[in-house]
Amino acid sequence: MRAPVRLLLSAAVGMVVCCTSSTANQSGTPPLFSQIMRGRYLVSAGDCAGCHTAERGTAFAGGRPIPTPFGTIYSANITPDSQTGIGNWTDEDFWNAMHNGRSVDRGRLYPAMPYPWYTKLDHDDVLAIKAYLDTLPPAHSEVRAPDLPWPLNWRSVSLWAWDTMFFDAGTFRSDPHKSQDWNRGAYLVEGPGHCGACHSPKNVLGAVNKSNRFEGGMGEGWFASSLRPTRNEGLAEWSIDEIVEYLKAGANDRTRAVGAMKEVVEKSTSHLNDDDLRAIAVYLKDLPADNEQRVQRASADGDVLARGRLVYADQCEGCHMERGEGLAAVFPRLAGNTALHASDPTSLARIVLEGASSAKTVKSPEGFGMPGFGHKLGDADIAAVLTYLRASFGNRAAAVPASKVAEVRARIEQ
Repeated sequence: MRAPVRLLLSAAVGMVVCCTSSTANQSGTPPLFSQIMRGRYLVSAGDCAGCHTAERGTAFAGGRPIPTPFGTIYSANITPDSQTGIGNWTDEDFWNAMHNGRSVDRGRLYPAMPYPWYTKLDHDDVLAIKAYLDTLPPAHSEVRAPDLPWPLNWRSVSLWAWDTMFFDAGTFRSDPHKSQDWNRGAYLVEGPGHCGACHSPKNVLGAVNKSNRFEGGMGEGWFASSLRPTRNEGLAEWSIDEIVEYLKAGANDRTRAVGAMKEVVEKSTSHLNDDDLRAIAVYLKDLPADNEQRVQRASADGDVLARGRLVYADQCEGCHMERGEGLAAVFPRLAGNTALHASDPTSLARIVLEGASSAKTVKSPEGFGMPGFGHKLGDADIAAVLTYLRASFGNRAAAVPASKVAEVRARIEQ
């Protein structure tokens, strides 16, 4: 090893020791380097930076607005700042927040912080996350109070009622009848990954419908498609390798990650090792199919389909090709595209209206994007072309009404 390299490594180790020497755990001893690295990995698995970093803000310093159907909640500062962050929190304080949804200074947490999923993390993993967060530079960042109407802004009552009805604390229990991969995948999906928080339908109070978990749902203004191994909308036709490739690179021959999933891939899944990604895929492929087949053949009339075909030929065919075959690793194919079968076309309408860039990762750094067409296509034309795509190239999905496109356009303009 060359001397300059040895010096750089020594300096790096010294920096870690300096950081950890001031973050002793409750026994008075600093955390081990391996514990910190384990925590760093779990922070990536949980996409903590995604929610706890405001646009153009300091990483993990909070303040990012989290839209909900009831109002806006702002993420907390989880840097070790003693006044505005978690610098004064003990290990057990942090465990209580992650496992029980209780904050030292704010009382009950809103479930926009996914403690209903984080509760499944085991105690050692939670403390490893705390050990890593304690090594971050403290950032003084006051976080805004949530913009919620009464009585939802009355935490002690509204959140007590919500927790009583919908929250069950408890760490993950492995299934002895399943493989090691399956159990690891279940732990990551049901725990730190909190995949069902977006990919599940919710009731009127924002709680996941447990009997329909992973059948698709709204998250931050995007519709996250079903993760169940169901034909058309779900993952039935995806192989294990295709799921791994998508989570690692943000793209495969079927699709590219855009919208809310773009950030998940960039900040979370692309940083996981291949064994864990494969375990996630094994678990997802073993989920039961949807309780009912909700996606049916389009019922649009011939005039709408003809109009959509003309829009497609004029605006889309140059990239996605005449038969919707796309271009491998560049333009997603539309034939048999699971996203086009989404039971809720919100995300499809958003992509056409405002465009979307795809995830940039080490394996797929291109970041190909699609331009928006909302400035030159009306709601009826966008609805027609989406209806055409959902009924063509072997696809079998319901028509998209112009009123749905108008609704999505109004949300974007807000």
